[in-house]
Amino acid sequence: MENIVEKPKAQLSSLVAPHKKAFQEGIRDGIPIAIGYLAVSFSLGIAARNAGLTPLQSFLASFLCNASAGEYAGFTSIAEGASYLEIAIVTFIANARYLLMSCALSQRMEKGLSLFHRLLIGYDVTDELFGIAIARPGQLNPYYMYGAICISIPCWALGTALGALAGNLLPLRLVSCFSVALYGMFLAVIIPPSRKSKVLAGLVAVCFFASYVASVLPPLSQASSGTRTILLTLILSAAAALFFPIKENKEEEKDA
Repeated sequence: MENIVEKPKAQLSSLVAPHKKAFQEGIRDGIPIAIGYLAVSFSLGIAARNAGLTPLQSFLASFLCNASAGEYAGFTSIAEGASYLEIAIVTFIANARYLLMSCALSQRMEKGLSLFHRLLIGYDVTDELFGIAIARPGQLNPYYMYGAICISIPCWALGTALGALAGNLLPLRLVSCFSVALYGMFLAVIIPPSRKSKVLAGLVAVCFFASYVASVLPPLSQASSGTRTILLTLILSAAAALFFPIKENKEEEKDA
């Protein structure tokens, strides 16, 4: 009788263990992101305060829309007295690049993953979370994303609320300096895989150069940063897939 009871427990434990490990790894990798978010979102809180939002409203805005460009565009629109429709359109355009990231992540998910998990992951696809998720080898365990989200999004929302509380007490230039932490985190995401692949290292260099050219060359320089990101992502990723295709692993083909 005891053996019959122990077998289901052992099976449950074997199923939970990988998810628990992935969740813990997500929290570990999300800690530096959370620290950067806490600092960067502080400046968003100041923008929210200038738009007339309370600290609670600022917290909810960041909790439901974890995107700096989208939130800043939304807060600016609110300050100018824009309509709900105008705010929705501006926010959608500013955040449109996340559609591409979501498509890329969907290719890394295990087959048969439920819609519920897909929606939860899609709830908080950001540049930084996408970077650490796409850099992981193999299929993406959704619990890894949950761990990173659980540690990062509260800091993003809390930083916005603190910025709204502080108002204009701190100089905006000083607050903007905190964003340097995110650039260091981006380097930590792209450098390790670039050292393993000369092709990837070259593509990263080309991306940096193309991004700079697009920011100074008209008419691309007149477009929003989100629009430039979408165009460059489509062009460069298509070129990389055409000239440097990734060969499928024979073992994975056999398993399929």
